[in-house]
Amino acid sequence: MVTLTIDGKIAQVPKGTTIMEAAKSVNIQIPHLCYLKEINEIAACRVCCVEVEGERAMVTACNNHVKEGMVVHTNSPRARTTRRTNVQLILSQHDCKCATCVRSGNCQLQNISNDLGILELPFETQLPHGLRSAWTKTFPLYRDFNKCIKCMRCIQVCDKIQTLSIWDLAGTGSRTTIDVSGNRVIKDSDCALCGQCITHCPVGGLRERDDTAKARMALADKEKITVVQVAPAVRTAWGEYFGLDREEATMERMAAALRRLGFDYIYDTNFSADLTIMEEGNELLHRLKSGALVRWPMFTSCCPGWVRFLKSQYPELTSQLSTAKSPQQMFGAVSKTWLAEKLNVAPEKICCVSIMPCVAKKSEAELPTMRGESGPDVDIVLTTRELVRMMRADHLDPHFIEEEPLDDPMGVHTGAGVIFGATGGVMEAALRTVSYVLTGENPDPDAFSAVRTEPGLREVTYTVAGIPVRCAVVSGLGNARKLIEQLKEGKVHYDFVEVMACPGGCVGGGGQPISVEDEELYGVRGERLYDLDQSNPLRFSHENPVVQALYQEYLGEPLGEKAHHLLHTDHKAWDMPAQKEH
Repeated sequence: MVTLTIDGKIAQVPKGTTIMEAAKSVNIQIPHLCYLKEINEIAACRVCCVEVEGERAMVTACNNHVKEGMVVHTNSPRARTTRRTNVQLILSQHDCKCATCVRSGNCQLQNISNDLGILELPFETQLPHGLRSAWTKTFPLYRDFNKCIKCMRCIQVCDKIQTLSIWDLAGTGSRTTIDVSGNRVIKDSDCALCGQCITHCPVGGLRERDDTAKARMALADKEKITVVQVAPAVRTAWGEYFGLDREEATMERMAAALRRLGFDYIYDTNFSADLTIMEEGNELLHRLKSGALVRWPMFTSCCPGWVRFLKSQYPELTSQLSTAKSPQQMFGAVSKTWLAEKLNVAPEKICCVSIMPCVAKKSEAELPTMRGESGPDVDIVLTTRELVRMMRADHLDPHFIEEEPLDDPMGVHTGAGVIFGATGGVMEAALRTVSYVLTGENPDPDAFSAVRTEPGLREVTYTVAGIPVRCAVVSGLGNARKLIEQLKEGKVHYDFVEVMACPGGCVGGGGQPISVEDEELYGVRGERLYDLDQSNPLRFSHENPVVQALYQEYLGEPLGEKAHHLLHTDHKAWDMPAQKEH
């Protein structure tokens, strides 16, 4: 152990600990912009400079290790002056029009500048010209060159966590900036649209395409019937901005807020998650019994970021994806057919809006294969952040909104549908129903909980009705790449593999609220979903009474002709822009 003094406090930390981590251990926060532990420790911003007694120069706290007897001052006059100057230099190359930035009030640079009392800039402002207009406004991910502070977090997250290397440095000297790698434009790249670069950007340099105006237009159109669905992971995070406890940020409270925004019908994507299990679970059984999984497993297909990744990096494995549409798209397809009949309205009048924790869902809804006779399955996709912005614009404070029930019939769901939002949840929900189909009896609903996992890989083999089912769950595209490479080398064999593009699953999605403290919240959000599963009296997708009614009245049976036409898709019918040839 190493003993040192930080702002008069004695700290004892293991050898090799950085000054920043040592300070954190004694509850001293050192401001920073570029630092992400074990991901980006390059001291690019110089905001974390501290004064160390005996050192002539200022020392960056994020990448310098502690020494025995070291005496550190994080807020000495010299440290404050250095930090202030470094932040002023950053601001001189940053578009400081905070009033027109989506990150205003949730921006690390803004917070640090305010804390330092910076009210004017002594340096000439130098912003790149013409670059903002060069970025396409139609792609689901938007980059603002004038907001970028060149912290390089996006580069490191995409390289080290997702292994796609979409971002890279461009230019030299004062013209250095960050752009799409390989002299590509973003729409022609192999970007998975996971959005992890957005959630790790400390400023407004990266954001999702804003579709709130489009949603407002639909809500104002008296000829449109607005039907909104809310993904399971959204309920774990939407209240964070408002300081609402997770137990208070219920789906019913959100339903009341959505009605105040003007939506006609409020439903739950959990319903179509249950529906997805009926199709995907039976598809797994069909492939198992037919011997189609001897060499390669069946991959889940509900995560569009993962589907984009597989099609661009390993297109030869596209046929291994489940043909089942994602819950979002199944909901849209059913809302414009069965629900339209229930409501006695023309399908063309229904505008289906999704509230999703994901940026890639915007792209998924626009695929040519996700359409029916009346148009797109889903018309508009909003992220959790966009929902929060719409609520703020209408001055809706959830603390003062009473809970209201969801609408019938697609407001009913089971605990199995809820856990879709956490990594391992799709696998667990599917196995619950697969076990029932094979044995005719419900298993213990927690019998398959071993597939729950933090980011990384979890391998479990279950024997169901005498049939061994080799399962793997992985989240994070870098981890998915490792798994596929092992599959290709023949080192591992699985029957069923769940992949989520974002670490932790949808709860850590690229459309979720951003922590200004750099907290990774997928863990606590995921626990909330499992609590909701435990408290739900229905914990098996096949027990959802409305799903049962849907099959009896309209679809027939899982994998039947009508179900296949409406609820399944051809993943080979579209190409990624940078799809590799094999």
